[in-house]
Amino acid sequence: METKELLKKVRKIEIKTRRLSNHLFSGEYHSHFKGRGMTFSEVRKYHQGDDIRDIDWNVTAKLNEPHIKIFEEERELTMMLMVDVSKSESFGTRVQQKRDLITELCAVLSFSAIQNNDKVGVIFFTDQIELYIPPKKGKSHILRIIRELIEFKPKSMGTNLSEAFRFLSSVVKKKCIVFALSDFLDKAYDKNLKIAANKHDLTAIRIIDIAEQQLPNIGLVQLLDPETGIVNWVDTSSKIVRKDYQLNYNEFVANFKSNCLKSGTDYLDLRVDQSYTKQLLEFFKRR
Repeated sequence: METKELLKKVRKIEIKTRRLSNHLFSGEYHSHFKGRGMTFSEVRKYHQGDDIRDIDWNVTAKLNEPHIKIFEEERELTMMLMVDVSKSESFGTRVQQKRDLITELCAVLSFSAIQNNDKVGVIFFTDQIELYIPPKKGKSHILRIIRELIEFKPKSMGTNLSEAFRFLSSVVKKKCIVFALSDFLDKAYDKNLKIAANKHDLTAIRIIDIAEQQLPNIGLVQLLDPETGIVNWVDTSSKIVRKDYQLNYNEFVANFKSNCLKSGTDYLDLRVDQSYTKQLLEFFKRR
């Protein structure tokens, strides 16, 4: 992609997502993600009803009058975005591809975070770790992330969620807010998901195209698995074929939700052909 075209796309995403984060998401983000702990602010005189455990005995003895310590919540946080850049994210039959929606969501979340003076980092993954951008603050850092989201070309095509969660746990030592954005088309990632969720405040955002949810009746068609390159002929006019597809899809969704519930991971489903604004707001409020 030429530099001029890239900058134009970055600017377009920045304008749209900053407006959303400024007017809709920043307040919800601030309210529903807590700091790492409490930091000392000041000492004041003891008032009736104050917790005696907060009494500063040194100041009390010095002034011969009860004083207590006042603490403030430590607001500065770190947000990590885990971005699936496997080949299946290039799929899209309505409006946009899954990868386009992931880019917008990452931008909205990032701009909401920097308004709170938080750091933002990114892990791009396929069946391997493709790129790690360490957490930093500032608008220029967020614009770099958006540029990477738009033009990054992964080396691999597959998906390995287990490796992605293992890398997260190994590289990010302190507790942080994590959003994993993927279609979650993978298996056997539950163990490392649980380890990551026990350490971090983790939310799984599953990106969906409506064509994946139900096989349409359009006759004999070729279906390509974008991650393996395997092509199969499928008779979509067969009720048995469509029923089997639906059963497999329902089992996949149930497994995803079960993994999230067992690990204590919040989850959210977003479709590429629907506005994410209302669902994301409702998600923040549910927390």
